[in-house]
Amino acid sequence: MSRVRFEHSAGGVLLDEACRVLLIRTTNLKGEPVWTLPKGLIEPGERPEDAALREVREETGYAAEIVRPLEPSTYWFVREGQKVKKRVDWFLMRPLRKAGEHDREVSATAWFPLAEAVRKLNYKSDRALLEALKGAAPCTET
Repeated sequence: MSRVRFEHSAGGVLLDEACRVLLIRTTNLKGEPVWTLPKGLIEPGERPEDAALREVREETGYAAEIVRPLEPSTYWFVREGQKVKKRVDWFLMRPLRKAGEHDREVSATAWFPLAEAVRKLNYKSDRALLEALKGAAPCTET
């Protein structure tokens, strides 16, 4: 039986005053395009909050500030035949300014109204995270 690998990532839900969420388009492990939320592995010695801010800036080009922590998500997937259990610490963020371009692993970024973003996301755990924000978001949808 193969060993299970554990990964710990952090990411951000970038939400503006109009209740729009910034999504990224990247590719999944099969090379297919997917819409998801910016996140990435926490580097050794890095706090989850710092990793989330770094990943948001790298993957979206936006400098942001943390509003509050969100519920972490945990899920399983298989990479190169190995089972991986991943925990993602999520943070609700507010964009401060466009600070550069997104990195090469991201093919596009786009702002979507919260309800539309839920429908656009490809991963169940991402959709659940945004569903939990609906009705509790610190903004008003138009």
